[in-house]
Formats: sequence, C-alpha cells, structure tokens
Amino acid sequence: MTGSAKQAILEKLDDGITELCLKGEFTLESERIELDIPENLTTLRMIDAGITKWDSELLVFLLRIKKRCDKAKIKFDISNLPSGTQRLIELATAIPEREGTQRKSSSTPFFARTGEKTCANFRAAVDAITFLGEAAISTARFVIGRAHYRKGEFWLIIQQCGPQALGIVTIITVLVGAILAFVGAIQLKMFGAEIYVANLVGLGMVMEMGALMTGIILSGRTGAAFAAQLGSMQVNEEIDALKTMGIPPIDYLVMPRIVALAIMTPLLVIYADMMGILGGAVVGIFGLGLSPELYFRQTFDLMTLGHCMQGLIKGSTFGVLVALCGCQRGMSSGRSASAVGEAATSAVVTSLIAIVLADAIWTLIFMVTG
Repeated sequence: MTGSAKQAILEKLDDGITELCLKGEFTLESERIELDIPENLTTLRMIDAGITKWDSELLVFLLRIKKRCDKAKIKFDISNLPSGTQRLIELATAIPEREGTQRKSSSTPFFARTGEKTCANFRAAVDAITFLGEAAISTARFVIGRAHYRKGEFWLIIQQCGPQALGIVTIITVLVGAILAFVGAIQLKMFGAEIYVANLVGLGMVMEMGALMTGIILSGRTGAAFAAQLGSMQVNEEIDALKTMGIPPIDYLVMPRIVALAIMTPLLVIYADMMGILGGAVVGIFGLGLSPELYFRQTFDLMTLGHCMQGLIKGSTFGVLVALCGCQRGMSSGRSASAVGEAATSAVVTSLIAIVLADAIWTLIFMVTG
C-alpha cells in the first residue's frame, strides 16, 4: 500500500465498541479527513490496519478525535496503534491544556469598540495637552537660563535642522517656483501679460509656498527623525535613566529640538523664498524672454514687508508644530522596533495635518485683518 491515500473506516462491534481502522499515508501532503463520531458509543478503539507512512498529521488527527471523544465521554483506546504513536499521544496529553490559550473568534460588539476607541483618544488628548504644557514650561526655563541641557548638543541639533536641510530645500523650492511660473505663463500669455509671472511667483513664494514647502520638508525629514531618536531612547531605557538621575527629559531632549526648529525655520523660509523666486526667474528669463532687470524689478516693486512677514510667521508656526509633533510621538513611543516605526509615521502624519490647519487659520486671520 505504499503511496496510497489515507483512509479511516468505522466498524461497529458489540457492546457499544467501535473500531476506527486507519490505513495508508497520514502525512501533511495527504488530503485531510473529516470524520463524524457517533455519540452513542462507549469505546472508540483505534486500529492500525496498514499505516504505511505517518508524521505529525497522524497525531493531529488522533488528538482531534480524542477531543471529541472526551467531550462525548467516550473511551479513547489507542493500544492497537504503533508504540511510537502511543508515546507521542501520551506526551501531548500528559499536561492538560490551559484555559484561555485557544484563539476566540468572537468579535467585540460595536458599542464596546466605540467606547474603547473614545477612551483611548481621550487619554491621547490628555497626554498631548500635558506634553504641551511641560514643553511650554521648559521653554520658559530656557528663556530665563534655568533649563538643564547640553549646549553642544543644542548647536548640533541646530546644524541638523538648518544647514543640513539646505540641499533638499533648494531642490524643492526651485522646482516649485519654476512650476508656478509655468502655470502662470500658460494663462497670462493669452493676454500678453507675461511680465506678471514675476508677481505671481514672488507673492506666491513669500506669502504661502515658501513657508508651506519648508514645513512639509521639515515634517518628513526632521519631525520623523525626532520621533525615531526619542523612540529609540525609550526602547533603550535612556529616558528612564535621565529620570533616575533627576534630569528632566523635557529639558534635556525636547526643549532643544523645539527651540532649534523655532530658530531655524524662519531662516529656511527666507532661503526657500529666494530659491523659489530664482526658479521662477529661470522660466521667466529663458522661457518667456524677459530681461533679468525687468523681471526682478517687477518682482520686488509689488512685494512689501507685510507680504514677507506672513510667510515668516507661518514658517515659525510650522517649525514649532513639527518639533512638538515629532517629540511628543517619540516620547510616547512603545518599547519595540515596530513601535518606533509607528511613532515616526505618526509624527509625519500629525505634523502635516497640523501644518495644513495652521496655514488655513493664519490665512483667515491675515484676510480678516487685511
């Protein structure tokens, strides 16, 4: 019977005894057998009627039948099976199964899930408000010179947030300025007003796009880095070590990052505005045939200090929001590698939402106040 499929045949004897004859190959590659066990039995005797090959599939099959027999209070007799199979079955059933180890398929009711989610969101909101208050107090201590932090690390964070971000800011803002010029030129060319491309690019960059693109770049580059750094410190228990030594983690880790981004973001916004205007100038000069002198004079004649201040105010707000979101997610991270990744992802998403909301609020304020 080598190579034959497995078979399980029930043969009923007298006195409520039934024999289950097993033959063929009981391996993982063979087809699974579903067997119905009558409940009016007293004994179910397992018979080796020619088992040619077996592995763990035979044990799983027997344990499944034994479980049904135990439930129906039927005696399960394996004395006629191979000795190796008997020893493995005895070993598998030597210790009773602990309750609660089986996976339950029952789903949580809708209202229970809603309540749990509401409570979790409420706790997250309380933690965020608490973190915001602690960060504000720590920043106030920094202003009066009483914060506990390392000045060398503070300047290193400034370098990471500012000079090291110039490359990506240059590429993005030059391209954004060029795109604005292309889009404006398509419509303005129809009216012979190509010169106003300079106004479109200049005002668009200093009032909106320079600050917005800088904030988005910092959220993906710096905010995620802050969350990953602080999350890794949580995993390595470095933050717990700071608390043990009496050093406030907010002063030592969070406050320098918030202050560094608050200082460097306006400078990056100014640089982004210049690069965006330069990108638009390339399109205006080489694409539309405008003279450089005429293009730049048209750009700066309409631009005022108020226009520039709008972008700087927005940029400063974006920098603080990115730092707060990144640090808060990092400080509340779990103690595993996957939790650090989730914290970095959450920091980017949260900071992007905060940037868009802050941009809309500032735009509305500037429109209302004129």
